[in-house]
Parts: sequence; C-alpha cells; structure tokens
Amino acid sequence: MTTSTKLPAAPVINETVRLLTEHYVFPEIADQLAGLLRRRLSEGAYDVDDAEELARLVTEDLQSANGDRHLRLKHHAGQVPPKRGAATLESMRREFDTSLGGAPRVQLLDGGVAVLELAPMLFPLEWAAEPLSAALTLTSRARALIVDLRANRGGDPDTVAFVCSYLLDERTHLNTMYWRDGERSEQSWSLPHVPGARFGGSKPLYVLASDSTFSAAEELAYDLQQLGRAVVVGERTRGGAHPCQGWTVHPHLEATIPVGRAINPVSSANWEGTGVQPDIPCAAADALDHAHTLALARLED
Repeated sequence: MTTSTKLPAAPVINETVRLLTEHYVFPEIADQLAGLLRRRLSEGAYDVDDAEELARLVTEDLQSANGDRHLRLKHHAGQVPPKRGAATLESMRREFDTSLGGAPRVQLLDGGVAVLELAPMLFPLEWAAEPLSAALTLTSRARALIVDLRANRGGDPDTVAFVCSYLLDERTHLNTMYWRDGERSEQSWSLPHVPGARFGGSKPLYVLASDSTFSAAEELAYDLQQLGRAVVVGERTRGGAHPCQGWTVHPHLEATIPVGRAINPVSSANWEGTGVQPDIPCAAADALDHAHTLALARLED
C-alpha cells in the first residue's frame, strides 16, 4: 500500500512571489499577483501531488490579471539546471540541432517565389547567424519571398533584427525595449552590413502567421508589417510582446517572468494581448497558397 505525499508548495510559491515582485515589468500587477498567490497558498489551493499540476495551477493564477502568456510557472520533465535561464537554453539547443539551426525549409515555388520557413524558434544569434545567413542568402535571388512563421514560438530579439536586415535596404529602427531594471530603454536597429546577400527592401515579401506564432516571431511579423515592408497572411498570432527570463524554483519548475516590454517606433504600441493582425486573414493551413497567389499576381503587374 502506498500513501500520497503532497508537494511542498510553500517554498516554490514564496520564491516565485519574490521574483515576481523584484522583476516583473509591471510592478503594480506584480504586487496584485503576489497577494493572490499568497492567499491561494494559505487556502490550500496548491496542495497537490506533483510539480506538473502545481505549474498548471500557478500559471492560471499568474495569467489571471492581464493574460500575460510569458508569465508562468513552467514544468520540465527533466531536472532543471540551477543557473538562471539554463533550462530554456538547454531545451532550445536540442531543437536547434534538429532543425537545421532554425531554418528547416528553403523551397522554390513556381514563378521564382521562394519560401523560407523559420521554425521552431528564432534561436540565439550566436548560434543561428550562420545557418540563417546561408538560408537568407540563398533566397536573396528569388523574385518574391514568403517567410513562414506559422510554427515559430519566439526566441531572440537580436535574431529578429538580423533577419530583418536581409529584408531591408537601409539601417532601420525596428523596435524599442523598455526594461524594468534601471527603467531604461534600448533600441533595436537593422544591421548596416550582413554576411552574404540581401533580399532587399523592394521585392514582394509575405509573412505567414498562425495562432501558434508567438513572442519574437510576432515581433518579426509586426516590425515588417508596421514598416510597410511585408504583407502578413494567415491567422492572428498569440499576443506575447514581453521578453522574459527564467529562474529555477524547484528541481522541475522554472518561473518565467517578463522583465521588459516592446514599443514599436511606428505604432508606439505592440502586439501584447491582441496578437499581430494579418493583412490577409485566412486559415493557417491555406496561408502559403494564398501568399503564393498574391506574389504571382504582384509579379505580373
């Protein structure tokens, strides 16, 4: 006969509350959520048997105030490394190695229209610069380009700027990040020079999006859309505009807390909660065919 033992939730909640209060980009909401988590703990709401269930319950509470999808208690099946951010990097590295560095498909369609799929993430630039440069240089000769972000879950803002640099002619202000730490703002610009060849800023460009497109992938779509550089085709994206960091709070749990927020220089806003609205709405499964048809029509003009 076995007896069930409850997971000791108090240390996890107390550490999550501390991190939330010290780092969340919206201090007033952090205080509100800290009170909620403490109350729920005292009520026994987190008296559960396993870490995965605790992660689900706490995440629901963390996202109850403003729906911030980056704010969560994330469960990892394997043991989480103690160093800050290490759990996410370890998981990303495995995906990087099995996705050709985040550019798993380059294809030439009829009419000289190229498709470049960027998935499952926009990996850290120190890893991804080489494979992305190769893929973007290969597509630079196409008459039109379709960038497929339908299965992209996000990643590195520096990688967003790197990709945009191949799709523009001039150095361009793409985004501004406000960071709670130091209450400072940091601008993101496309690069004046890139390895390889640019597709450039004048040929037809389409970005495919789905309701799974998230975070930095949304920034890539939003930046290009706001600049009038790309036509976004597909579904409204998930709506996460807050860069986050991860802290280990249990051998299998990581608290991911947004530490900044995006401010687009064109719209003076971002896509948090609303997602990126497609210019051409359609089911994600049909987006590639729609974009190809649009590209061919544009090339015939």
